[in-house]
Amino acid sequence: MNDITQAAVRAGALTCASRINQVTNFLIAGAQGVSTFIFPVTNNPDNQLFSLSMEIPLKDSTSAYASASFSSSGANGCTGMYETVVYWPQKCAEVSEKNFGSFKKGGTLSKNITVRNSGESTKIFLLPAGAGCVSIKKEIVR
Repeated sequence: MNDITQAAVRAGALTCASRINQVTNFLIAGAQGVSTFIFPVTNNPDNQLFSLSMEIPLKDSTSAYASASFSSSGANGCTGMYETVVYWPQKCAEVSEKNFGSFKKGGTLSKNITVRNSGESTKIFLLPAGAGCVSIKKEIVR
């Protein structure tokens, strides 16, 4: 178990420990100096939503923001969801093709945010931001 999972277990999130470990290992994958904020749950923590936020240093000296939440899903164990947010200095069209080209084009969310799809449970949202682009990857893990 990684340090984040150990903290979750100490906080009482026992049912979701393996899912928390799976998702956080994926998110931090070799990153050094990751900082985590765990949202405290005091009343029956193993049966409440467990949520955390992280700053993940990237190779180019910037950081990604990641948020992950987990909930006991009865007989099925635990369901999790994470989002990562990254600012890119390139335009969204370039980020879309260069970094998320394996995802299918999914049109726009409404007006300005474009969507790339990888199945029903994984989406990339690309939001123009000044001269660059913000990517938001959201995945539900069952």
